[in-house]
Amino acid sequence: MARSKPSQQLSQAEIDRFVAAAEGLHKAIVKPFISPHCDHYRATRTLHEVLLNAVREVIGKEVEFIHWNTTGPVRPTVE
Repeated sequence: MARSKPSQQLSQAEIDRFVAAAEGLHKAIVKPFISPHCDHYRATRTLHEVLLNAVREVIGKEVEFIHWNTTGPVRPTVE
């Protein structure tokens, strides 16, 4: 049985599934209302940062669910 060569990038369908799964994980991470002084909060923020960086790297741009309110990452406005 011959092996096929792995692709160098995800297909658009795979990217769409990845983004949908990432959005679900994003919601699971940011939904709990826990104290920012606890270990669980710090651990989830670390995971969240890695998740957002991975999404940006895979799709090459920001996605809608990454936009937070003023308590999250703030990006300067481009004029």
